[in-house]
Amino acid sequence: MPHSNVCLGTSVDHRWHKHLTFSAIASPARTVRTQNVMACQAVANIVKSSLGPVGLDKMLVDDIGDVTITNDGATILKMLEVEHPAAKVLVELAELQDREVGDGTTSVVIVAAELLKRANDLVRNKIHPTSIISGYRLAMREACKYVEEKLAVKVEKLGKDSLVNCARTSMSSKLIAGDSDFFANLVVDAVQAVKTTNARGEIKYPIKGVNILRAHGKSAKDSYLLKGYALNTGRAAQGMPSRVAPARIACLDFNLQKTKMQLGVQVLVTDPRELEKIRQREADMTKERIEKLLKAGANVILTTKGIDDMALKYFVEAGAIAVRRVRKEDLRHVAKATGATAVSTFADMEGEETFDSALLGICR
Repeated sequence: MPHSNVCLGTSVDHRWHKHLTFSAIASPARTVRTQNVMACQAVANIVKSSLGPVGLDKMLVDDIGDVTITNDGATILKMLEVEHPAAKVLVELAELQDREVGDGTTSVVIVAAELLKRANDLVRNKIHPTSIISGYRLAMREACKYVEEKLAVKVEKLGKDSLVNCARTSMSSKLIAGDSDFFANLVVDAVQAVKTTNARGEIKYPIKGVNILRAHGKSAKDSYLLKGYALNTGRAAQGMPSRVAPARIACLDFNLQKTKMQLGVQVLVTDPRELEKIRQREADMTKERIEKLLKAGANVILTTKGIDDMALKYFVEAGAIAVRRVRKEDLRHVAKATGATAVSTFADMEGEETFDSALLGICR
C-alpha cells in the first residue's frame, strides 16, 4: 500500500506538471500578441495628432540638444529611438512609404495600427490568425480593384489645374504650406519634364530623374526649375569657359592625376638620372590620356575622382570645362540624359589605351 500511494502521488504530480506546461505556453502567446499590438498603437498615437492640414507640429530634441520641429510622420518616427521589434516594423513602413510615394507616411502608420488592433480583437474571439490574414488580403485585392475601376483617373485625362491642386493638398500640412501655390506649379512642371514612354507604350514619370539642389542665402520663393540637369559643383579652374555649345561630354570614373605606382610595386634604380625619367613618364601618362579625350572631341569632362593642377592646365588651354568629385549618381544621370557612356578605364582588348568619340554624350 505505501508503494501504491507513492505511485499515485507521482501520477497526479505528472498530470499537474503537464497542465502547467500547456498553460504556460498558451498564456504568453496571447500576452506577447497583445503587447505587440499595444506597442504599435503607442507609435500610432504619437503621430496621430499630426495628421491632416490642422495637425499639430512635434518638437523633438535629440541627445546633443538639436531641436527639430515637424509634422511629417516619417521624420518623427525616424528620430524616435524605437526598440520594440513590432513597433520598428511601423517605423520601417513609414520610411518605405516616404521613399516610394513621398506622402501619406502618417496615414499608413495609423491605418496599420488600427488593422492590428481589429485583428487582435478577432483573435480573442477564437478566429485563427491565418483566417484573418486571408481576409485582409482578400479585402486588399477588392479595395484595389474598386479603386482602379471606380475611382482612379489617368493622369493624361486630368488637366494641369487638377495636378496642381493635388500637389497643393499634399503640401498643406508641410512647412511650405504658405507658398503652396508657387511650389505646386514648380513640382508639376518638374515631374512633367521627366515624362517618358517605355517600349510597351506605357507612360512613366521617374521621380528620381528630378534632381533637387539646396543652396543657402535666399528665400524659398527664389527657387526655380532649370530645364536640364544641374550639378552642385563648379568648374575645376577659373580659366575655364562658363559655357560651351554644343557640349560633348565625357563621363569618367577614374583619376586624372599624376599616375603613381601601385601598392606593393618596387622599382630598383641604379642610376639617379633614371629616377627623373620615371617621374616624367608618370606625368606624361596623364597628359596622354587628356590628349586622347580632347582629340576625341570632348569639351566637358566629368570625373568622380580628382584632377591634378598640372592636368587642369591642358583643359584650360583647350577651352574645355572639367569638373571633379562628381557624385556617381549624378554621373549616371548625366550619362543617361546625354547618351554618354561612363568609362572606368581607357584600356582596350589589345592592352592599349584608347578613347572612342562614340562614348561621348551630346547636349545642344
